[in-house]
Amino acid sequence: MADRMTIHLKIWRQEGPDAPGRFERYTVEDANSHMSFLELLDVLNEQLIREGTDPVEFDHDCREGICGSCGVVIDGIAHGPQRRTSACQLHMRHYADGDTIVVEPWRAKAFPIVRDLVVDRAAMDRIVEAGGYVSVDTGGAPDANAIPVPKVSSDEAFDYAACIGCGACIAACPNSSASLFTGAKIAHLAALPQGHPERARRVVRMVEKMEAEGFGDCSNHAECEAVCPKGISISAIATMRREYMKAAFAGQDV
Repeated sequence: MADRMTIHLKIWRQEGPDAPGRFERYTVEDANSHMSFLELLDVLNEQLIREGTDPVEFDHDCREGICGSCGVVIDGIAHGPQRRTSACQLHMRHYADGDTIVVEPWRAKAFPIVRDLVVDRAAMDRIVEAGGYVSVDTGGAPDANAIPVPKVSSDEAFDYAACIGCGACIAACPNSSASLFTGAKIAHLAALPQGHPERARRVVRMVEKMEAEGFGDCSNHAECEAVCPKGISISAIATMRREYMKAAFAGQDV
């Protein structure tokens, strides 16, 4: 078969949060260029199960690049070498027969390892729970034109709302900052009239929760934007800072 490939893998294995981790080497001889990266891991796991070895644990769900579950670092890059591509949409045609691929989990203090490539990303959920929503009970869905929204505002909100919460921005940041993730959630609601009544309280709660969860500060490396599978701009961070300063000067309490 012309598309058949042999791929060597160096994968981080760790039995639990408190267990020591190490890299282990594997070879998949029946890979092919049409596989996605996660399908390659599936083939490896089938091989390991046949050999009586524990399979490699990794997160996944939709495999369509929209759920944000498939967070791994591939050859030192969050989600791998293809720009604006999540790990589940990375295909083996971007590799050559005989290549060695190094795979490891997100590395951040706020992302404790659960097992192998799986990390606990609940800290991101807690940031959203702190204020990333509109709390007014609006009943059923309103008519589309009930609240006029300028197109420039709706386009801006849509771009920021594209965040899938995968955590690649945090894994890539040398400070493990969650500023791009948090900024995208804040900026998307700040751009819409429905988000205006709670905007000051929202930004204060979310920024303070981000800091309390142990994420680092942003120092404008822009690695977050470079690895974001949805290409979210670091302008979201500027919006977050601007919103926070406005709230602080207005004396907004949480």
